[in-house]
Amino acid sequence: MRLTEVAQRWLAEIIQEGDVVVDATLGNGFDALFLAQKIGEAGVLFAFDVQTQAIETSQVLLADEPCQQYLLLTGHETMKANIPQHFHGHIKVIMLNLGWLPNSDKSVITQTKTTIQALAQSLELLTTKGRLSVMVYPGHAGGDDEAKQVMHWLEQTCKNSNTLVYKAIILPNRPAAPILLQVIKL
Repeated sequence: MRLTEVAQRWLAEIIQEGDVVVDATLGNGFDALFLAQKIGEAGVLFAFDVQTQAIETSQVLLADEPCQQYLLLTGHETMKANIPQHFHGHIKVIMLNLGWLPNSDKSVITQTKTTIQALAQSLELLTTKGRLSVMVYPGHAGGDDEAKQVMHWLEQTCKNSNTLVYKAIILPNRPAAPILLQVIKL
């Protein structure tokens, strides 16, 4: 089973129709589609990406999903500013799938600084029992450094908190393989 499937199964355990969810790195929209299908007509989906191609591709993919959709052409580090205040602390699930937009310019990648800003905001935006899923990719240029720094930041943040539980799923003997990071806000 692929780690993206593991992430989706883990999140599906708690998502209910009507929930508010975030895809913080929209990409081709597959995580957003998964979330939209789970939250149904009463749900709200916020999605962020810095590339117009990601927004346009995802609009087509999500066209038949009845949930409220806000696909925002801006970085994930702007989540808190772009999600209305009344949703803060009420978001059930936030997903980040770091790296680059598949089938596009591989020089446009997520950046460690803005990713850590997005993670800090995510922990504020999540509801009690909410879940954060972060897929990091050490196997590409810039990905190894981002993966190490994101893992370190999450480990330290969760270690110093009595309301956060952290888990990393690392495939053995595959140093360039994706790594799934999971956080539950108690």
